[in-house]
Amino acid sequence: MATSSAGFGVAVILALCCVVPSFATDYTVGDTSGWTLGYDYSTWASDKTFTVGDDLVFNYGNTHTVAEVSGSDYKACSASNAITSDSSGSTKIPLKTTGSHYFICGVSSHCSSGMKMSITVTSASSTTPSSSTTPSSGTTTSPPSSSSSNTSSTTASTTVPESSSSVTVSPFGVVFSTMVAIFMLIVS
Repeated sequence: MATSSAGFGVAVILALCCVVPSFATDYTVGDTSGWTLGYDYSTWASDKTFTVGDDLVFNYGNTHTVAEVSGSDYKACSASNAITSDSSGSTKIPLKTTGSHYFICGVSSHCSSGMKMSITVTSASSTTPSSSTTPSSGTTTSPPSSSSSNTSSTTASTTVPESSSSVTVSPFGVVFSTMVAIFMLIVS
């Protein structure tokens, strides 16, 4: 009987070792409204803390685009020099660098009608709230590039907003734990 209890204990410990904490958050821009005209994205972003490793998810119809632009292009509502641009209807943008990031709809007059958003991304250890204000006049801040060729990295901390913590189980861990549990049952 001691062998069965020890085997079960080993299986539980192995299973717990395969659980990996995941601290990144996917933020759906505009929540259920999505990326659309007539929505206040400054208010939406104002109570969120965006950190390196998080993702912005833009959901929108075929009459819109998502363009990440510089601070000056954000102010001018110009997507002609976009850092990234997509029109697929579902765009996921990983936040890889700290600093200000600016997003607009590149369709004529949509940005000037309010389809624009500015956020501040902090390192994972920082708890400073995001900023969603328009750059002041005379400011020409350019955000760090978040294109797929960016290779910068930031060390993550264990300080995480309550709303963004989750647990992920590795598929290998599940298979391995199951095999150990079956082996322990056979042995006992």
